[in-house]
Amino acid sequence: MDIVTLSPWGLFVQAGPVVKGVMIVLLAASVWCWVVVVESIVVLRRLDGALRAERTAGDDGGPTLLSPVFAPTAAGAATLLAGEPPGEARRRLAETMTRAARTLLADAERGLPNLAVVSSVAPFVGLFGTVWGIMASFAGIAEAKETSLAIVAPGIAEALAATAYGLAAAIPASAAYNWLGTAFARRGRTLATLIEERAAAATSAAPLAAPRR
Repeated sequence: MDIVTLSPWGLFVQAGPVVKGVMIVLLAASVWCWVVVVESIVVLRRLDGALRAERTAGDDGGPTLLSPVFAPTAAGAATLLAGEPPGEARRRLAETMTRAARTLLADAERGLPNLAVVSSVAPFVGLFGTVWGIMASFAGIAEAKETSLAIVAPGIAEALAATAYGLAAAIPASAAYNWLGTAFARRGRTLATLIEERAAAATSAAPLAAPRR
């Protein structure tokens, strides 16, 4: 085999139908993962911008990605919770915003399970291609009735290429899943803190009932 056929494209072209199908599936999974990564990074940047805007401008600022979360305070806690004891009003307002935040973050993280699936399944799909390629190589040896390296090498190379394709899809997917999961969790903690601050500020400004004795 020359250097051209040892390239990823050369190995793909000369692979058998089954191994070639495995490579196509893995390549599609890899492209899909990168699309998810790019979309998630865009969402993270929008979320960062929204967090900064909500911290600086509060309810007086324009609409942001987090506007649905803080809609109860924008609508006026005095109207929604008038007459409530301070502690109960703060708890109810924080719970309402927290539910909205969970919905928003769940939508933002909807692509992460796909990365987890690819990172765990892709190596086994590649291994299937490898096993199939080695079986085809042994069949070629039996048909040619020779055991020279020239007979064995092409099939073995194709088989190992399937594993390489699987790892090429799984490794970035696994790294991206862990990195993005940590990034979203960090934003979630920041958002939870901001929710508590806004709930406290809104209820302290509202004409609430005095605590019961």
